Amino acid sequence: MLNFFAIVLIIFIGILLLILRKRSFIKFINNGKLHSVKLKKNRNNNNKFLSNKKSFLYNHEAKKYSLFYKNSQRNKMFSLFQGNTEDKLKALKIAEELSDKSTLSILRKGLKDMSPEVVKLSALLIRKFK
Repeated sequence: MLNFFAIVLIIFIGILLLILRKRSFIKFINNGKLHSVKLKKNRNNNNKFLSNKKSFLYNHEAKKYSLFYKNSQRNKMFSLFQGNTEDKLKALKIAEELSDKSTLSILRKGLKDMSPEVVKLSALLIRKFK
């Protein structure tokens, strides 16, 4: 009976070690990927060009915003654009701050707006993507 529990305990410890090693191995691989991405970003910042199409910035400068901040600002921008002209101008200021391709839909809507200020600012911001 004692041998049976010893064997079960050894198997349990072996499985536990395999799981922990697998997790540490996955973390090691992910850290390697993050490190290579950081190196690429540093190279791109030195060249003042960004290769990642999703993070195209107006001024070709890397702005460091968290994903949570970007999503909250994007949601705020979409809700503000439903309002009057002043709210639309505030939404376009947020789009200018975020300055990535996710703001293009708002900028296109701004081009079709009735207010000339909104159209002018939208055109100015879209022009910076060229």
